[in-house]
Order: sequence, then C-alpha cells, then structure tokens
Amino acid sequence: MLLKPSSMPSDEAKYKALVCVSIGQHPQSGRERRADQDGRAVEMGLNLQGRQLVDLSVVHAGQATSPVLRQYAGMGLSCMTVLSQHQGDDALSAMLDYVKDQQADFLLMGTRSETGESSGLLPYLLAEKLGWPLVPRIAEIQSIEKGVAQILLALPRGQRRSVAVSLPFVATVDNAATAARQTAFGPGMRANIEVVESLSAIDQEASEWQFQPAKARSKRMKVVKAKSAADRFKAATAKAAGGGGKVMKNESVEEKANAIFDFLLEEKVIR
Repeated sequence: MLLKPSSMPSDEAKYKALVCVSIGQHPQSGRERRADQDGRAVEMGLNLQGRQLVDLSVVHAGQATSPVLRQYAGMGLSCMTVLSQHQGDDALSAMLDYVKDQQADFLLMGTRSETGESSGLLPYLLAEKLGWPLVPRIAEIQSIEKGVAQILLALPRGQRRSVAVSLPFVATVDNAATAARQTAFGPGMRANIEVVESLSAIDQEASEWQFQPAKARSKRMKVVKAKSAADRFKAATAKAAGGGGKVMKNESVEEKANAIFDFLLEEKVIR
C-alpha cells in the first residue's frame, strides 16, 4: 500500500469558501431582488460544495429583515449569516473582520452591486486590506488541489483564459458564470438566518453625496461614413446645396452662439 507523506495536503481536504451577497434591484420595476451576479457566485459555491471541494458559507452585510435574503436561502442553503448594519453604514470594516474570523480560503462576490454606490470597489478594497490577490470576472472554478485553484477567466467576445491561483484570494464573478438556480420558497423560509452584531461605521463620504435620478443620454449627431474623397466632399457640401445652411462671418459672438443654439434645438440634441 502506498501512503502519502504526512506533510503533503490531502486531495480530499475541503476548503472554506465564503460568498458575499447584496440586495439587488430589478432594472425595470425597481423592486428588490436577488442580485444576478451574487446569485451566480452562490451557484458556483454550491457546485463546488456538491463536488466535496469546499465548505460554503454565505454572508450579507445589512439588515436581516429583508425578504430578499430568503431568495438566496431558497437556492439550497441551510443557513446564512447577516452582519447587522444600519442604513448608510460602510460594509468594508464589517466584512473585513468577519472574513478574518472565519479563516476563509477564498471569497466570491459579484462584480458590482445593483443598488447603493455600485462602484465595484468593495472587492478591491477587501483584497487590499486582506493582502490577498484579486481575480476579476471569473466564469468557473474548475478544480482546487493542494492549495491551488484552476480558474477560467471570462474575456470579451466569449473568450476564456485558464489561470492557476494560489489560495487565499478574492474573486469577482462575471455574467458568463453559470446562472443561479431557481429559488424554492419553502426551504428559503425554513433556512436559519444568524444575525451577528457588527460595529457601526458610517460611510462619511457617501453621507455627503446628493443622489438624483439619472438623465436620459444626449442624442448623438449623425456621422457621415464616407469611404472616398468624393463621398466626403459630397457630404460636406450637401447641406449648403440644399439651402439649409448659413455661413456666418461678420456676425457678433452672441449672434453666432444663438445660431448654434437654434441648430441644436432643431436637431433635438438639447431640449
């Protein structure tokens, strides 16, 4: 019988995976929902757990009363952890302390949240504070063996790149990852949600910001795509030949500005 050296890690050893989820928002109705990329991160963790590679834990920093948490639990989680925070608190410090306490081997998150600042900086800040590498936009974790994860990165135009990353690390999950499974109402309601009190740390910078609904994008002006010099000359002179243009040389600055303003109104660039 061939025995492995005691110093060599066992291939069957389970690693500690932690998934951080947030409260999403439906793009049309605006209702709170399971965030799409966070759901894909949980799906990835459940698949690894099903292959006996990891022990999965799911955590949320916010308010435990949100019904959206039951949507995550309904994916097949027996329990979730909520780091209790007030509205406007900074999730960075609470998440940082929790990850250290759990001694996680790697952390999965969405690329950016669907509500709040949605800056996508939290994974980078966590990785910097922990001193871990950040692996952006992953599509799949193929294997974890002897402390090294084989990861597929999602590149533009459907391309993939395989990289080997040593644990621990922080990874953001791309839309190319496997879609989240349907959530079951009954198991979601029966799941245990453990609330952990965390230190309140108000985000001072965000508290001074003013939020307002985004404005519609300005209309782009028509661009003539001419391939030859003759086409470009024809396009340049077409307006004058039609009698719609006006050459202004000796007018005052105010008259020229008014003419430009009237033209932008006519083209519906401004309203």
